[in-house]
Amino acid sequence: MEWKSVLFLCVANSARSQMAEGWARSLFGEGVLVQSAGTQPSRVNPFAIKAMAEVGIDLAGHHSKSVDTIDPAGVELVITLCAEEVCPVFLGCAKRLHWPLQDPDRKAEVLTDEQRLHFFRVARDQIKARLQDLLASSNLKSIHG
Repeated sequence: MEWKSVLFLCVANSARSQMAEGWARSLFGEGVLVQSAGTQPSRVNPFAIKAMAEVGIDLAGHHSKSVDTIDPAGVELVITLCAEEVCPVFLGCAKRLHWPLQDPDRKAEVLTDEQRLHFFRVARDQIKARLQDLLASSNLKSIHG
């Protein structure tokens, strides 16, 4: 498998897809165009920013984007990250992967900030592991070994 552009999709483009974008930029380097978007963009979740900052990846400058702003012709691989929600549809000829990850925000649960951050850390680490597996199965070489 060889591709030079990847798009991560979820509903709000606030947590999972943002963390995936941050990890992919770090792992794949400048040779791959990395984007993320959602069907109902909102804001980058502060817990996603904090969880990624713990591993040295800065999402503070990121913003939530609509999938409608992405040119399908420029995307070779689409990875959807939704689990319990209806995942966005992306038109185009891109190869598609689905990584169902539970929303780490857990909006329906009453949690302390530390408990909520725990779920963001879990999602962060799951995304990194999947990206490392994807990298290992591709012709790309990680810039971090």
